[in-house]
Amino acid sequence: MNISKENVDNLNAVLKIRIEKTDYAGRVDQVLKDYRKKVQMDGFRPGKVPAGLVSKMYRKPVMVEEINKLVSESIARYLADEKINILGEPLPSEQQPNEIDWDTQTEFEFDFDLGLAPQLDISLTQKDKVPMYEIKLDDKMISDTKESYARRMGKMIPVEQIEGSELVKGDFMQIDREGNPIEGGIFAADAQFSMEVIRDSTIKTSFMACRVDDTVDLDIRAAFPNDTEISSLLKIDKARVPEIVPTFRLHIKEITKFQAAEINQELWDMLYGKDEVKSEAEFEGKIKEELRRALSRDSEYRFGIDAKKMMLKKLKFELPVGFLKRWLVLVNEGKFTHEQIDEDFPKFEDDLKWQLIRDQIVKDQEIKVEAEEVKAQAKEIARMQFQQYGMMNIPEENLENYAGEMLKNEDEIRKATEKILDNKVIDYLKATVKVDNKQITMEKFNKLFENS
Repeated sequence: MNISKENVDNLNAVLKIRIEKTDYAGRVDQVLKDYRKKVQMDGFRPGKVPAGLVSKMYRKPVMVEEINKLVSESIARYLADEKINILGEPLPSEQQPNEIDWDTQTEFEFDFDLGLAPQLDISLTQKDKVPMYEIKLDDKMISDTKESYARRMGKMIPVEQIEGSELVKGDFMQIDREGNPIEGGIFAADAQFSMEVIRDSTIKTSFMACRVDDTVDLDIRAAFPNDTEISSLLKIDKARVPEIVPTFRLHIKEITKFQAAEINQELWDMLYGKDEVKSEAEFEGKIKEELRRALSRDSEYRFGIDAKKMMLKKLKFELPVGFLKRWLVLVNEGKFTHEQIDEDFPKFEDDLKWQLIRDQIVKDQEIKVEAEEVKAQAKEIARMQFQQYGMMNIPEENLENYAGEMLKNEDEIRKATEKILDNKVIDYLKATVKVDNKQITMEKFNKLFENS
């Protein structure tokens, strides 16, 4: 076997592989021997089918498979031995030699196109500047958080009458123009809807001050916004909605309204555990701590975006664009057209460039990720997921168990590892470049993303 690389330019190369019969014959013969032991054929005992017959039936597909395996193994070994860093995967060359005749050929030539990763020399100093935004904590954030917690821990309570925003539950019965029930008509028990969904103001007014056991006659198509909503309420197929007689009588069975939780000891215990918070001042102190952590995460996230922008601007380098577009089309197996790849390529290109920069920093700075760090990252992900549902005081044992389940999944381990590497690279940049600290309001901070 002979493998050689011919550079087309600094970013593209062709890998030429020449295979002779001696390279694959032994592998093919061994596979055919194994086949002979297993193959079953009428007229022969297992393992006694003549070798010539097995060869006649299976040699060609076995040879194709073994040569393909040999080519793949040889490419991987060659790239590793020669320390060639490629992007994507080797692709069969568009200038591949003549078509293969598997029936008669004994020697084979394969050409593969390679997209070469550019060589990066990363040198950073205090002249390289990245902004770090410190978001100001204000009273509105504290007030909004209190309200959010109160609503999160709120509940639906029964009320005596409808005033405009309640949840109504009742039975819909189809009636004729005279208000009589239609024999065999639609009857939908325990339908439930919000008064805020009703779009017709006259119909909505007819509900005002209604109580449990009252009835309201209405045109259901005029009352509700679309056929999907109506079919759900009446428990019928959506296709039937345009054809039905739209007059219905609703018998009201239940009226409820959402009530936010009161800000008191009961709420504090639900959020933080019994007696962890005992006063309004302590509650506000907890909220400030949480907001500072959240705002710090937001600031770090923005710093990461701006650091990437700075690095991409500083390290101007090219990628094998034509090769990568071709690879993206092939690897996605028809999911995207060439036009779609062209449209989305600039973002893909920036992401790939950042990945190359990040990987070079990891290599240069000998950045490692330890198993304990992956476990800690999984616990942090678990903690944040619980906090999204207002569960602020999760026992350490629960976090350990949740993280343990996450780390049984190889994909979760990979994502956690990638996140840690990202964080460590950003920490390295923060310690190396000039960090330009700036105070900013949340409103202006959010506008930064509108212009990104």
